[in-house]
Amino acid sequence: MNRHMFFMLAGAMSVALPTIASAQTELTVYTAVEAVDLDRYKATFEKAHPDITINWVRDSTGVMTAKLLAEKDNPQADVVWGLAATSLLLLKTEGMLEAYAPKGVEALDKKFVDRDTPPSWVGMDAYVAALCYNTVEAAKLGLTPPKTWEDLTKPEYKGHVVMPNPSSSGTGFLDVSGWMQMWGEEKAWSFMDKLHENISAYTHSGSKPCKMAGAGEAVIGVSFEFPGAKAKSAGAPIDIIFPTEGSGWEAEATAIIAGTANLEAAKTLVDWSVTKEANEMYNAGYAVVAYPGVAKAVEHLPSDIAAKMIDNDFEWAANNRATILKEWQKRYDAKSEPKS
Repeated sequence: MNRHMFFMLAGAMSVALPTIASAQTELTVYTAVEAVDLDRYKATFEKAHPDITINWVRDSTGVMTAKLLAEKDNPQADVVWGLAATSLLLLKTEGMLEAYAPKGVEALDKKFVDRDTPPSWVGMDAYVAALCYNTVEAAKLGLTPPKTWEDLTKPEYKGHVVMPNPSSSGTGFLDVSGWMQMWGEEKAWSFMDKLHENISAYTHSGSKPCKMAGAGEAVIGVSFEFPGAKAKSAGAPIDIIFPTEGSGWEAEATAIIAGTANLEAAKTLVDWSVTKEANEMYNAGYAVVAYPGVAKAVEHLPSDIAAKMIDNDFEWAANNRATILKEWQKRYDAKSEPKS
């Protein structure tokens, strides 16, 4: 090979190499999904799409929602995968979401899909309000298990109830929103005033109250079904109680952030998020998923959880979120745990 040809080949390789390197797309994905699930979602998606890498940024629902809003004029995320639908509706009203109908979206239960065409968000699964009740600690104190939400206001439970702060926790907000939709605002605030007397602390995590109940640090944790089933499987002496009035719930949902430089890769991820395979993975922890006919019973959870879910108006909850949280903080924030 003469020198002239060598340098031509070397030059061609120097141009080609950056092109090869740039074929790998990195997606910054904001999420509030339980951390225990993220590794398996990432591994399964990247195996099917080896040209795309997911970089997770995770925090609780309220913190992640505030972060996204703060970044409105300089978005850092490409996709939000696993954030409360009410939070995504809030981002939608701010013009922050790229409307997109993923392939196969028509197969999903309609209550898990944004009403607009094309939708701005699509759901994954539902997390449903439940009580985690430590039977051992309750027996020591001579307590009886609650059957209703109203039972939580009984004097016998004073200092023994923990629930999430709705400003930082999606679970906390679905509780408050659920009570208001079931009873109306006046009765719901009256109930929360009485409940507040029995609360020992408001946590900044939706799963923490259940973990505290499982560890014997509280008798009753107002939480959701997923951490209850997980704690019970690990041997925690808890019962998972769904109050008879019905349970508020929230959809974990996915959306593309408007203006992403990685739109095609983002669409690929959202396409995958609505597949039957993905929904089967969601079902590992969640008894209710967006894809009908996929969900199988989850150990320690009743088979009829969907029947316990109230009629949930996501639009109402999103539109009233700021007003509700402002009033809640004014009344009850003094008992919130310090933020770490």
